[in-house]
Amino acid sequence: MEERKKFLNAADLALLCLPEDTAVQAAELVENPNTRILDTSPAHRTAEGWVYGFAELLPGQRQRIRFSKRVANPGCHASGFLSTVAPLVQLGILPPDYPVSCFSLTGYSGGGKEMIAEFQDPDREASLACPSLYALGLRHSHLNEMQHIAGLTAPPVFTPILCDMYSGMSTSVPLQNRLLRGKPSAEDICEMLASYYEGQTLVSVAPFGGAGPRLNSGAFAGSSRLEITVCGHEEQTLLTARFDNLGKGVAAAAIQNLNLMLGFAETEGIPL
Repeated sequence: MEERKKFLNAADLALLCLPEDTAVQAAELVENPNTRILDTSPAHRTAEGWVYGFAELLPGQRQRIRFSKRVANPGCHASGFLSTVAPLVQLGILPPDYPVSCFSLTGYSGGGKEMIAEFQDPDREASLACPSLYALGLRHSHLNEMQHIAGLTAPPVFTPILCDMYSGMSTSVPLQNRLLRGKPSAEDICEMLASYYEGQTLVSVAPFGGAGPRLNSGAFAGSSRLEITVCGHEEQTLLTARFDNLGKGVAAAAIQNLNLMLGFAETEGIPL
């Protein structure tokens, strides 16, 4: 513990890739006021004094990350959810008390070494070939940041779904347009989000109506980008963010935050 404390206090910037409880302990060891921390665990994503590390998400967020001493890397499911919901709350379209629901399909690599070994075992159970709902108690660890960073008065009803693919993720939020302010159509919402993310390198919005008959959940596996697709009509809208759970969901986001904190070009070292 003493050696870890010396290391953390000697560093200009410390990247914490630790379990949640250990990350809390590690951050508490830092006494050097010049040491900056990027935490990849869920421990500090809504903690006071920490900046949420999603540069494109809110006005001024990129600058907050650049100058903060404490930055929390987002969760993967939360990144997909927030990329669509937070802007609409920010724009005044989605009321904070809207009864939001969300489902999110993910690759098994997010479960770590044991889950990867389980899915890649040639003698695995046949049931692993089928998508599986999990976190059935509706208390997933990303819910806190999903609610608070979006500015919602209550957490969404969130259903994560584990799929037989190594990486890739699609996070979807269905909306009843009559409950939105101004009752916009799906195409209106697409235009709003496209304008909101205009000029961003790692987050973009697909043209309305160009999705085709299916959205492939693994289409952005291996990518560092996140793409939002808006489907629907005048009465209902489906928002879907597709990305790599290990890319913009974790690693690419961490590299982007490190670049901002160190004053490098934002996408330095990130495959585009």
